[in-house]
Amino acid sequence: MSLNEKVSAERLHIAFFGLRNAGKSSVVNAITNQSLSVVSEVKGTTTDPVKKAMELLPIGPVVIIDTAGIDDEGELGELRIEKTRKILNKTDIAILVIDASKGKQQEDSNLIEDFKKRNIPYIVAFNKCDLITENKKLNENEIYVSAKENININELKELIGKLSNLEKEEKTLLGDIINSGDTVVLVTPIDSSAPKGRLILPQQQTIRELLDIGATVVVTKDSELKETLSKFKNQPRLVITDSQAFKRVNEIVPANIALTSFSILFARYKGELWGAVSGADKLDELQDGDYVLISEGCTHHRQCGDIGTEKLPNWIKNYTKKDINFDFTSGSDFPEDLKKYKLIIHCGACMLTEREMKTRISLSNEQQIPISNYGIIIAKINGILERATAPLRK
Repeated sequence: MSLNEKVSAERLHIAFFGLRNAGKSSVVNAITNQSLSVVSEVKGTTTDPVKKAMELLPIGPVVIIDTAGIDDEGELGELRIEKTRKILNKTDIAILVIDASKGKQQEDSNLIEDFKKRNIPYIVAFNKCDLITENKKLNENEIYVSAKENININELKELIGKLSNLEKEEKTLLGDIINSGDTVVLVTPIDSSAPKGRLILPQQQTIRELLDIGATVVVTKDSELKETLSKFKNQPRLVITDSQAFKRVNEIVPANIALTSFSILFARYKGELWGAVSGADKLDELQDGDYVLISEGCTHHRQCGDIGTEKLPNWIKNYTKKDINFDFTSGSDFPEDLKKYKLIIHCGACMLTEREMKTRISLSNEQQIPISNYGIIIAKINGILERATAPLRK
């Protein structure tokens, strides 16, 4: 992935919902001016969610998601509905497509209630308006369209654009900490788990933002960090390390130089940093037989020495001296029922949308299960949590 390409997790996610044969896929194709979804008169043509990262004018970079009908039937239908409902966790703007000739059904009303409960901005698009003779007065977030006759498609895009402007919030990894002219050192260990020939997404995103700020970025391996720092005439403003190297980097970086990790930066960027810091205190309360959930947002191939499934569990056991049970999830898998766990430890969520990560945090909070973050837990285990979070305290 190039540094100037906006990753899916940073794009606005616009999802289309509705009953089978309401014309969701036709509306998606009309809005995007592409054949993203298969269109058929046969009910249930769309089975799994269809996703496409693209530029959608006048909105900009987005991910368009077409979902299966919320009224699907049978055993497979239930699985499709479950997948559709999971899309709600990452939806920034919802488009409910209703067959105008049939009107709003109970399932449509249920979806609207779900949108409201989750605080998802939504639009109701009454499709197939060419089949009706009378247009009723609509609310400001409702619109008559016809994908077949291309009626009000541009107007629907303008409505989406208005909501997207409301959703946009200027967020930054480092913009409130680093100034133009500052020097920042990034420590990126290259070991067996590092992807060959490229940097991982948090490193890429951090580099790009620092360059946009006007900072000087120096990238080095942990094995060369000491020599790198010795070459500075003026000390760097901040050192950011991969959390796995926290212990070694902390020993090398002088106490008067600020230190944090990519994972901790993303805990603030995508989630709730200080809630995650509080969650780390649960480590000191764990007992034999307790269950801990370790969750990653990506689905990379697990290797020997994997941080989530091997290193973290071993570090936690060594720290607590307790016989802890661990469960692991990755990608979109995240349990609805969390009551068996005493603690949840999540990755930095660079591959998840902010809404999806905050949905997981809300679910944990509702069930009163502490949730923390890889980098925060590793910093606590190494006794440097105060130092590692100090640059982010205001």
